[in-house]
Amino acid sequence: MKHTFSSIIIGLIMSITSFTAFAAKDIVDTAVEAGNFSTLAKALQAAELVDTLKGDGPFTVFAPTDDAFAKIPQADLEALLADKDKLTAVLTYHVVAGKVMSKDVKEGDVPTVNGKNIKITTADGVVVNTSKVEAVDIEASNGVIHVIDSVLMPE
Repeated sequence: MKHTFSSIIIGLIMSITSFTAFAAKDIVDTAVEAGNFSTLAKALQAAELVDTLKGDGPFTVFAPTDDAFAKIPQADLEALLADKDKLTAVLTYHVVAGKVMSKDVKEGDVPTVNGKNIKITTADGVVVNTSKVEAVDIEASNGVIHVIDSVLMPE
């Protein structure tokens, strides 16, 4: 009986340690681990924004999936990835300062780290500009990720 109790305690400690390690991942590591943000990760590297999004934050990131990036014609995507200034402008347009959970989302214009506003509507699910939010509240140690179905382009 004593051995079984010890095994349960050890298992519980290992589970808590694993959960803590998972919860401690920053936005970049959380997105990479999810597996459907490889184009976003590549873009963050090209724009040299990885260290920024690994910083303290907190940040709210509206993260386009690989399928969202696939909606951009290949030549246009390659040109965007090659233009660091334009790429930085696009990527920072997906980031809001602070940690905004889905329960706290309000309709209206929201300033991004880029300096331009995104428009959030909630009448037909949460929509950012014209991009639908597909998943919410993916927590990271330095903020939160909301998954969107298209890439946001600042005007």
